[in-house]
Amino acid sequence: MARDSLDLLRIRFFLASIALLAALAVALPAAGTAAVDNPCIGPGSQHLLCPNLRIGPPSELYVDRTGGGQVLLRATSDVRSRGRGPMELRGQRNGWHKMRTNQRIYKAGGGHITVPSRATLHFTYVGTYFGGSYWKVHQLAHFDLLRVRPDGSLGEIVRTSPKLNYCLRDLAHTRPGQRSPAHWIYPGCNQNPFQDRVTLGTSVGWSDIYPAAYHQQWINVAGLRGCFAYRMIVDPKEVLFESNEDDNTSQVLVHLPYPGHTGC
Repeated sequence: MARDSLDLLRIRFFLASIALLAALAVALPAAGTAAVDNPCIGPGSQHLLCPNLRIGPPSELYVDRTGGGQVLLRATSDVRSRGRGPMELRGQRNGWHKMRTNQRIYKAGGGHITVPSRATLHFTYVGTYFGGSYWKVHQLAHFDLLRVRPDGSLGEIVRTSPKLNYCLRDLAHTRPGQRSPAHWIYPGCNQNPFQDRVTLGTSVGWSDIYPAAYHQQWINVAGLRGCFAYRMIVDPKEVLFESNEDDNTSQVLVHLPYPGHTGC
């Protein structure tokens, strides 16, 4: 076979190999990011004490005027654990300020299962006044401001909060009950930057509450006028396994400029 023909075959083989590798890269998930079916939904879930996180509507709203023309509408958030079992994440360091996590889900008859989670923990700075830095769940909650149309329907998102990272902890016993421990199980977030493993969680009937004055608990509403929905979402990326993914949102209507009370 002539040299030119051999060279042409080699080029065609090389291009075909590149195309195959590209197709495989699209078809296969990256290592460590393969999707895991939610064990809290479907067959077998009745034998698990699955968690269910909700978030209370924004409360204790007030305006904080800062330098640079910012008008910050602050609000308290209340992440509530309302499932059959706790929301529990176990982090293991995989970066300087980052941990990957597994989620532990307890069984009705005793014991537990452990499943890989797409949630990550970040060592997050919240300011000296609030204690410095903590290991927190990345993107545990998200705040949006949406325009309300004249017919009452929600329009586009016009502003968002910089707040993303939250602890999971037993801060307030907001719904005592048979499944709810009388005393806290999960303490405040770990502050050791050199920690290799961290456990975060919120027990059934307990809440992790952040007051309106806390770090980044605001949306900048400068220049806005009219009726808006102040919306809070817990687990907006759905990286946690829950028994119900349809009750993660709450909101209140606010008129801007803010008159000091909710409603439009």
